[in-house]
Amino acid sequence: MDFLDEITVTGLRAFGRHGVLEQEREHGQEFVVDVTMHVSTRRAAETDDVADTIHYGEVSERVSALISGEPVNLIETLAERIAADLLSDERVVLAVVTVHKPSAPISVPFADVSVTIRRDRS
Repeated sequence: MDFLDEITVTGLRAFGRHGVLEQEREHGQEFVVDVTMHVSTRRAAETDDVADTIHYGEVSERVSALISGEPVNLIETLAERIAADLLSDERVVLAVVTVHKPSAPISVPFADVSVTIRRDRS
């Protein structure tokens, strides 16, 4: 059985204007995103060539652009956009995306709010 490997970027931070409330759109806030891409790294390990793997630097730049880009109401929607971007690379079989909103407008003390989605090619 050939198991999939994982490439993970954790704690990617970018400023965005996502949210339902007008103040969230106007002032914006920092979002934190974790992504895991399930891929085979076997070829990259054999060739030792970055072209044969997922370049996590490029992925990080794309995710940052999505966070900073067109605002959405829900972090679920943002997570879906990020997962779709990750799956646009045919080598990614499964994408796991967590979007954290540590400054969400909640009236009681809290540490974090997040949404995690898992998307595959089906």
